[in-house]
Amino acid sequence: MDGVLMGFSVIAVPVLIGVVTCLLAPETAQKMRTGITPLVYFIANPLLMVIVVADTDVRAVAGIYTPLALGVALLSAAVFTLYGVLARRSRAQIAVGAMSASYANAGNMGVPIALYVVGSTAPVVAVLLAQLLFLAPLYITVFGLIRGAQSGETSARRRAVTIVRSVLNPITLGVVVGALFSLLRWRPPEMLWEPITMIGQSSIPLMLLAFGIALAQQRPFAERSAVGDDVVGIACKLVVMPLAAWVLGGPVFGLTGAELLGVVAMAALPTAQNVFIFAAHHGMPTTTAKDITFATSVLSLPVVMLAAWLLGA
Repeated sequence: MDGVLMGFSVIAVPVLIGVVTCLLAPETAQKMRTGITPLVYFIANPLLMVIVVADTDVRAVAGIYTPLALGVALLSAAVFTLYGVLARRSRAQIAVGAMSASYANAGNMGVPIALYVVGSTAPVVAVLLAQLLFLAPLYITVFGLIRGAQSGETSARRRAVTIVRSVLNPITLGVVVGALFSLLRWRPPEMLWEPITMIGQSSIPLMLLAFGIALAQQRPFAERSAVGDDVVGIACKLVVMPLAAWVLGGPVFGLTGAELLGVVAMAALPTAQNVFIFAAHHGMPTTTAKDITFATSVLSLPVVMLAAWLLGA
């Protein structure tokens, strides 16, 4: 239980600091947020991915867990996309909503929760691999294409350039470098690895501070037109994903006990703050991402604990 609560407190405290900072010094907080977003996107988060993936046995977790995590996420994204099409939302709204409904906060909350319910970080690293090697490039490519279309980019050459730039984004490159280090079982010299680790570890608190500032600047669920999208996205993240993980992990993949609970618990994690960072960086609407991230961060704990109780942990 202490590990689960620690995972949630790691989120709550920095976000609260960001909120307080914005309330006390709104103009300064806005400048901070403007600077934090590119800093995290281009430097801190990619380096975090290098150190996290490098310290993991990629061969051991890329088997059953990663395809399962990917399938569950895509199913949840498909449900939101279907809703968005039927509700006649814009392509940008659908893309951000789908990512919010399927992209889990595995980076900081997943580790203590995985250790608590399974005793291993294998499920959380599998989620990271699925998200950062496939989902993040996919969504960033979609964001780039939508932004290009909005700015009038119509030529095939420009679309191809957009796709290449999106796939070769800094975060995915960080995962690739980390995976190579893991496969080769090699690390840079300590005089390089230590400062890389220090900068990478700053990514999560910086993201949370930026998210807290954004919450203070605009209260969650303030835009009534987005409430329907918020509710569907929250339901996809905290109901559809855990249920899909249970069905696919149990009857389909044959997992039982702690292994099945680990998959379900990872699916029930709240939406990652990365979604807000990605959307803001690419000029996408951020209201739904912010609302769903906030709500799932509050509601995820009881869902995880319910899963632990039902599956007998």
